[in-house]
Amino acid sequence: MWNADHLIEEHIPRLRRYARALTGDAHRADDLVQDTLERAWSKFALWRRGSDLRAWLFTIMHNVFVNQVTSHSARLEWQMLDDEAMNVPVPPGQERAIEMRDLASALAQLPPEYREVLLLVGLEELRYEEAAKVLGVPLGTVMSRLSRGRERLRQLMAGGPVPALRRVK
Repeated sequence: MWNADHLIEEHIPRLRRYARALTGDAHRADDLVQDTLERAWSKFALWRRGSDLRAWLFTIMHNVFVNQVTSHSARLEWQMLDDEAMNVPVPPGQERAIEMRDLASALAQLPPEYREVLLLVGLEELRYEEAAKVLGVPLGTVMSRLSRGRERLRQLMAGGPVPALRRVK
């Protein structure tokens, strides 16, 4: 039997960072991490040895988050992320701090489906296949959302106009 505590513990900082990015709030992020860890520990026997534990934990977190949003039937307001939420060390200097603030603001303006893919692939360094599994969408959808998300992020960072999204159902 594997020691679930030891295996899961090393992933807590990444879970906290992703939760903070999803919720935009430190307290809600802590609650989300706690709910994720509780579910992971109680369902640890379902994890397949040899598979990616990080992707499994992110999948649990994503599902818990979606369930919480659905059960509360409330739209979440995405608050601007601060430098601490992204856990990115910022060297002294106003220019770098302004760039990070602008990036956090631009990320907060992205639709959730683009932001999630950008955070999983760009920040958490998941492979496309892993991100697709975490989000429960096809690989092509991840690639499409990543491409569109990056383009919208570039436009927001450049201060240019961002075209309106069209929904295809």
